[in-house]
Amino acid sequence: MIRFARHHIIQAARAGLALCLLTGPALADARIPVPSGQPVELLDVLLDTNPGALWLRFRFMAPTIGETAEQVGYDAAIDDMEFLCNKLVVPYVGKHELDPARIVISLSDRSVEFGRSDPKATQYFETYRLEGARCIWEEY
Repeated sequence: MIRFARHHIIQAARAGLALCLLTGPALADARIPVPSGQPVELLDVLLDTNPGALWLRFRFMAPTIGETAEQVGYDAAIDDMEFLCNKLVVPYVGKHELDPARIVISLSDRSVEFGRSDPKATQYFETYRLEGARCIWEEY
């Protein structure tokens, strides 16, 4: 049974959530293949009821995001976030029989504690709702 606290954190093993979805070399380094090809790893999953309803927060490390020519910009990263929502979050929700009001996918170029700010960090966030077995982007 899952108990929901204000910011109850479920730590995911490095390959944790992706383990049942990925095969082959991707598991060796815990990277999750995404459309942009950037290296992405799951940091943690948070079950948050603070907004008054269940929000699932999936936090990923994506060390190559940013706005320079050598980095993966927001326009490419948004496709990765939608991919992660549909390929990882949807099965997770089904497996754990959850009914989230919203899903937040975040990418960060470095590990930042939830709720803390780091002016040096680049972070991208998107919010989705589930409609059937698909993630639908929600504008803030």
